[in-house]
Amino acid sequence: MPKRLARQPSKRKLSPSSARGRRDGLSSSNAPRPGAPRPFETDLVIVTGMSGSGKGSVLRAFEDLGFYCVDNLPVDLIPKFAELVRSSRDIARAALVVDIREGEALERFPAIFRELRQKIPALLIFLHARDSVLLRRFSETRRPHPLGGDVPLRQGIARERKLLTTIHNLADLVVDTSHFNVHELRTFVSDHFHAAAAQRPMLISCVSFGYRYGIPPDSDLVFDVRFLPNPNYIPQFHDKTGKDPKVARYIRSFPQTDEFNQHISELLAYLIPHYVREGKSYLTLAFGCTGGRHRSVMIAETVAKNLAKKGFRIKTVHRDIAK
Repeated sequence: MPKRLARQPSKRKLSPSSARGRRDGLSSSNAPRPGAPRPFETDLVIVTGMSGSGKGSVLRAFEDLGFYCVDNLPVDLIPKFAELVRSSRDIARAALVVDIREGEALERFPAIFRELRQKIPALLIFLHARDSVLLRRFSETRRPHPLGGDVPLRQGIARERKLLTTIHNLADLVVDTSHFNVHELRTFVSDHFHAAAAQRPMLISCVSFGYRYGIPPDSDLVFDVRFLPNPNYIPQFHDKTGKDPKVARYIRSFPQTDEFNQHISELLAYLIPHYVREGKSYLTLAFGCTGGRHRSVMIAETVAKNLAKKGFRIKTVHRDIAK
């Protein structure tokens, strides 16, 4: 048995029910749900398994947690990749997918992985599903099986399962995704690797814009603040922006401003935990006024400061402030 430098979990299977739960309250924390499995501590995660079992979705979930991710890395490059990850100051953790697309080179993977685990903490996850589920998924996506050719789909699945037997037996974690949907696969990754998620809370972008220039196309939530009094018609404010303290004070002097900010806070307190639970890592809030220089800027700044106090990563963009 190869020597392992870090705690390696015993092989276990995961059912969809262990990934369900709730998060309530406005918080940036991605802490595990009550009863969630203890997270794995590892520098490198290798995801493998049957075609159609959800490897791509799992890899995207790792990427959302801040892992550096690579799909279909040639197996002979894995040791070099692991060395780069370990020596890099910019990459804390990495995840990659290795599967049947490697062809004959996949036969060398078990020996490469055993040797790799003697050098760095590494974890192997094997995803699979029942034949009937894989057949349905291939039928829905209309994508050919990697073994392709003139082989019927059912025979291709059976052949792949046989070819992956050694890797299946080598895996630290075996996951049957037959009853998982995309959201539950994301939950699986979050529950088992939440230590990385806790270091990378949701990024929320607060964007101000002017309706005369169009709504930002990447907006998730759009708020029209043109109902607020317009400082643009006050001569001393015309050439200033919503970042100016005097302009901001003027907008706040109206009761509807405080009422709006309170309602926005309540709405976000309800929405953000749901977005986090569904695996969303980025959220763009867009606030629009006529020209995008006064009211929208002030509101975007206010909302951004309130969210930053709650621990979220905040990015503030005033798209049309200079127009």
